[in-house]
Amino acid sequence: MTRIYDESGKAIPVTVVEAGPCVVVLRRTAETDGYEAVQLGFDQVKPNRLNGPMLGHFLSRKIEPHRHLREFGVGADEELEPGSTVTVEIFREGETVDVTGTSKGRGFAGGMKRYGFRGGPASHGSKVHRTPQSAGATDAQRVFPGKRSPGHMGAERCTTRGLQVVAVDAERNVLLLKGSVPGPRGGLLEIRAQAQGEGAEGESD
Repeated sequence: MTRIYDESGKAIPVTVVEAGPCVVVLRRTAETDGYEAVQLGFDQVKPNRLNGPMLGHFLSRKIEPHRHLREFGVGADEELEPGSTVTVEIFREGETVDVTGTSKGRGFAGGMKRYGFRGGPASHGSKVHRTPQSAGATDAQRVFPGKRSPGHMGAERCTTRGLQVVAVDAERNVLLLKGSVPGPRGGLLEIRAQAQGEGAEGESD
């Protein structure tokens, strides 16, 4: 993340995202697949970096191999054929997008960090400060589903909605999004325009 300044001198927190270029690998239609979508490839790699089935998926369509594949829903009237390129130019400054990624992994976390529990008394001889109290009802001889307990935190697929596109740099394939996005630096993101449903892949810097 970084910041930029508008004409009035106000600081705007933004995330710099390298979005594309993405190549259309496969076009799904309602007639053949039952729905309308495009499969985009991102981050071109050497052929020896992929396994046989994945490499054949690209070579059979005479498309350079890419590291990541994702599908995005499109309208039936969209003219996106295999081999064509999708760039950041599909986005416009000021529009609103949804960004999907994998959140940062926090490892094994306790109840206070994971759920915001306030903890036990901090004085007067208490020996329970950050440890959860009773596990609940004991007559059932089991833990009820959904009970909030210590456990694995983060590393989950999540979406940040309503981020504004502050700037589009077509020459460097860069988007400036107002606010933060899920995941660490260099993480894979899926960016979808809220209105049109268009999308592209990218990596956060």
